[in-house]
Amino acid sequence: MNSVLVASNRGPVSFTVSDDGVLTMRRGGGGLVSGLSGVTKGDGVLWVCAALSDDDRSAVRLSPGGRLDQAGYDTGPLRMLDIPAATFHRAYNAVANSTLWFVNHLLYDIPNAPSFGIRFAREWESYRDYNGAFALALAEEAGHGARVMVQDYHLTLTPAMLRAERPDLRIAHFSHTPWAPPEYFSLLPDEVAGEVLEGILGADHAGFLAERWAAAFMDCCEAVLGAEVDRAAPSVTHEGRTTRIGVHSLGVDGAALWERACEPDVESHMTAIREQVGDRRLIVRIDRTELSKNIVRGLVAYGEFLAAHPEWHGRVVHLAFAYPSRHDLPEYREYTASVQRCAQEIENEFATEDWDPLILNVHDDYPRSLAAYRMADVLLVNPIRDGMNLVAKEGPVLSPRCALVLSREAGAAAELGPHALVVNPYDVSGTAAALHEALVMPEDERRARRDKLRAAATALPPQKWLAAQLDALG
Repeated sequence: MNSVLVASNRGPVSFTVSDDGVLTMRRGGGGLVSGLSGVTKGDGVLWVCAALSDDDRSAVRLSPGGRLDQAGYDTGPLRMLDIPAATFHRAYNAVANSTLWFVNHLLYDIPNAPSFGIRFAREWESYRDYNGAFALALAEEAGHGARVMVQDYHLTLTPAMLRAERPDLRIAHFSHTPWAPPEYFSLLPDEVAGEVLEGILGADHAGFLAERWAAAFMDCCEAVLGAEVDRAAPSVTHEGRTTRIGVHSLGVDGAALWERACEPDVESHMTAIREQVGDRRLIVRIDRTELSKNIVRGLVAYGEFLAAHPEWHGRVVHLAFAYPSRHDLPEYREYTASVQRCAQEIENEFATEDWDPLILNVHDDYPRSLAAYRMADVLLVNPIRDGMNLVAKEGPVLSPRCALVLSREAGAAAELGPHALVVNPYDVSGTAAALHEALVMPEDERRARRDKLRAAATALPPQKWLAAQLDALG
């Protein structure tokens, strides 16, 4: 039986089936996977995750009890759950990504959404079933008194469900997203809002990436549940149980990141980028096409910068990675199309026969991303709202001279803000001005800032981040 378990929707690997029926394994995507992969594999920590696709389900069905590591895959201890596709779709797309994500990132177009009716009630029931499947798997796998680390908004109900099954366990929940203030969180139906909060309060410890997100959660517990909140401790007491609140600012493992970034596939991408860009300055952004990442405003800001500073024409290139995300949702498909339209408009207005001002990459390519980090003169990270944003931390670790333009609404701004150029993500003109300031920054200031950014980014790498939460469980 396992003494430490991690539960998350997305796991460290995903699968594809080739035309000849061969299963191929690849690294999972997303910031959570990046943060956890290095500390779970080989450390005796069992990771429990969901199968995200039919190809993943094929791998699960070929593995005893869903244990991929026992089927010969090099995953480290890993159990993948084959949750019925319809249940998964409703829980993941309709509730987690279209409701809880939208609430915590303040993304709703309020005159038109949300609208909670009979359909949502069915979707919420699937979200309960999905969380119940995780609670049951964790209860089966955990040894007596084990510590269980439940991750993110997909699994807000799991701690309370697991507590009911296994009161002997020590349970933590960690939120990798922002948390909405009470007036916005209360857009949720009253019963749902209460169930989410009580689900997390089933844990002994609730963790957040930044002080402001932890404070918002405590405010919601007080406003929605009438819970007793001790902000000095900090803790929340509800129905006789006390949940401690912690802030654990996830950083990056600088040594491991550098080791990966120096491998031959990354070096070959650097050569290819140099052939495209030449000796021009490079502005880089690396995001998934999520509504919260604010890619369109970032592109518009770059267009404003080019319009205001013709002296930079032919001397700078914006390399923008906008990897596909959540294309099951119409809002995301339209947003991806908007990104592509905006990029084309910049090309049409500014491109010349010998200068391509913008290179947009829409195909997920991790080695190419690492190459871009290493070559970046400016890194643009301008989310509307973000729990942390590891891109803001990875860039300064890999680039020898990177200036960071950072949204004040990213959780990372609490640590990196003093050494970055901080912008209002809605202020396109302000972001354009910051891009120019970053490009003309004197070399000694650029390197001094980069050194401080790198130190802050690596202060709490995944190993220490996870250890701090395990310590908080006693």
